[in-house]
Amino acid sequence: MHDDLKEEAIVNKVGGRFKLSTLIQKRMVALNTGAKPLVETRGLPDRMAIVIQEILQDKIYLDTSGEVQTKNQTVMANLPGSYPGMPGATPPAPGSTARQATDE
Repeated sequence: MHDDLKEEAIVNKVGGRFKLSTLIQKRMVALNTGAKPLVETRGLPDRMAIVIQEILQDKIYLDTSGEVQTKNQTVMANLPGSYPGMPGATPPAPGSTARQATDE
């Protein structure tokens, strides 16, 4: 087991056990689906250790809506198809309300 998770410091840093659990779960999903680690991974035994280090080094946190964030951007934005126009994204359905820029 990861000893850092036994410490109250990491629980307090994130804002509680529920938030810590949510942050770990969401970040693990991101790493497992192709997101790049935000810390040096040499010497870290597994993805859980990577997530713990990202938290301890203030690389990731949960915003008020429960999304994983870095200092300036959403971590989930690393994933293919996570926003319109990104390779792998699903195109909008015909007749959708998506607005396109026009030169008027």
